[in-house]
Amino acid sequence: MEHGGEISPVPATPGDAAHTRIGVDDWVAEAEERQRGRGPLVRTVAAIPRPIQIVVFIAVLSLLPFVFSEGNLFRYGLFTLIYALLALGLNVSVGFAGLLDLGFIAFYGFGAYAYAILASPKYGIHWQAEIAIPVVMVGAAFLGLLLGLPSRRLLGDYLAIVTLFFGQAFVVFVNAANPKGLTGGANGIANVDPLNFFGFKLTTTRHYYWFTLIAFLLVIGALYFISESRTGRAWRSLREDPLAAEVMGMPVNRLKIMAFMFGAAIAGLTGTIFAANQTGVFPGDFDISILITIYAVMILGGLGSLIGMFIGAAVINVSYELLSGSNPNPSLGRWLFYLALITVVIARIRPWIRVAVVLAGTVAFGFAVHAIVHALEPSATSGAVTNGGSLSGVMSHWTVIPAHSGASAKYAYVGLVAAVLVLTLIKGWWRAIALIPVLYLASFVWENLLSEQPAVTRLIVFGAMLIALMAARPQGLLGTSRVEIA
Repeated sequence: MEHGGEISPVPATPGDAAHTRIGVDDWVAEAEERQRGRGPLVRTVAAIPRPIQIVVFIAVLSLLPFVFSEGNLFRYGLFTLIYALLALGLNVSVGFAGLLDLGFIAFYGFGAYAYAILASPKYGIHWQAEIAIPVVMVGAAFLGLLLGLPSRRLLGDYLAIVTLFFGQAFVVFVNAANPKGLTGGANGIANVDPLNFFGFKLTTTRHYYWFTLIAFLLVIGALYFISESRTGRAWRSLREDPLAAEVMGMPVNRLKIMAFMFGAAIAGLTGTIFAANQTGVFPGDFDISILITIYAVMILGGLGSLIGMFIGAAVINVSYELLSGSNPNPSLGRWLFYLALITVVIARIRPWIRVAVVLAGTVAFGFAVHAIVHALEPSATSGAVTNGGSLSGVMSHWTVIPAHSGASAKYAYVGLVAAVLVLTLIKGWWRAIALIPVLYLASFVWENLLSEQPAVTRLIVFGAMLIALMAARPQGLLGTSRVEIA
C-alpha cells in the first residue's frame, strides 16, 4: 500500500509467501508442516509402501510359534490375536460408523455359547467346525440386527445406555439359568469340542494360533476392502455427521444396522475360537472388564485403523501379562514400568539437552536422597525389593524402601497424582527441573505400593497410558485425526 509516496510492507502472516502455495490455505500448510515435523521413526515407517508393511507384519506374526513356548504363545500370541479380532469387530461400529456400542461383549459371549451348544456333550450335538462357525456367525449377525433395529434412531449417550443394558442383560441371562438349562448357569458349559475341520482337530496352542492368525488376516482384508468401498465411505460420513449424511441421501438407519451386524459377526467368530480353545465357556468370561479391555485396545490403536487394532492388542495384552500376578517372571513388570517412564521422557521432552538433564538428574537425585535418608534413619532404607530380579541391587541403593512403609506409600501416591497435575501447569526448564523429583516419587510409589498389588497396578498403568496417549495424540497410535472445534 502507498502512504505519502512510500510503499509499506505487507504484514507477515502464518502463510508467508515463501511457504504458502496457491490453492493451499494457511491451516493446511501448517498441518503439512506438522506432518514433516514428525519423528524420524514415524517418517521412515510411513515411507515404506503398504504392501511391504503388510508382508513384514505377516512374517513377524508367523515366526512367533517358532520362537515362543506353548505357554508364552498362549499368553502373548493367541490372546493378542483374540483381542485384536474383537477390536476389529468393535471398530466397525465405533471406529467406522461412530456408534457407541457398549453391548458388544454380548455378541462375543453369544458366539462362545452358541458354539458350545453346537459342539459339546451337553445336548449330544457335535457339529464340525466348517458348519458350526458359519451358523454361529450368521446367528450373531442376526442378533446384531435385533439390537440395531430398535437402536437405529438413537445417538450418543442414549445409544450407549441401550447397548449397555443389552450387554448386561446377556450376562444376567447366562448366569440366571439353572445348571441344566440352556447355558448351564454359573457352571457354564464344559467339555466343548475342539475345532474340527473335515476330520482334522486343532489340539495344540500352535494349531489355534495359526487358525486365529488366518482368521485375523481374512477379517482385516475384508474390512480393508469394505472401508474403501461406498459402504465404508458412507460409514465414515455417518461417523463425522449423521445429519449431513442423511441430508445427502445416505440410508443412515440401514448403515447403522449393517455396522452392528458386521461387528457382531466378527465377535461371534472370535467367540467360537475362544470356546474351542478353552474347551468351556463360563459367565465370568464375558463381564464388563473384557469390554473395557477391548475399548482400551481400540482407543490405543486408533479409531478406524485396522493394523492399529493389532498394535493396541499387543501393547495391552503384553502389558497385562507382564503386570499379572501369575507372570512366572514378575521382575519383567519392573522393567516395563521404568522403560515406560524413560520412553515418556524421551518422547515428550525437547530439546535433547533437557532429556539428558532430566535423566541424569533423576539418577543423581535418587542416590542423594537415599544417602541422606539412610544417614538420618537407617531403618527407612532397610526394606527389601519385591521381585527385583537383576535390578534388586541397584534399586535397594537408589530408591528409599522402608522396612514397613505403612501409610507413607499411599500418601506418596496421592502426592504423585498432585505433582503430575502441577507439571501440566508449568513449561520449559521449570518443568524439566520439577520432573526430576516427580520421577523419583513415581519410583518410590512403584517399589513400595504398586509392585505389591499387580491387579490394581495394571489398571492404573492402563489408565495412565491411555490418558497420556489421548493428551499427546487423541486419534490413537494409527488413527486418522478428525477436524473438530476444540
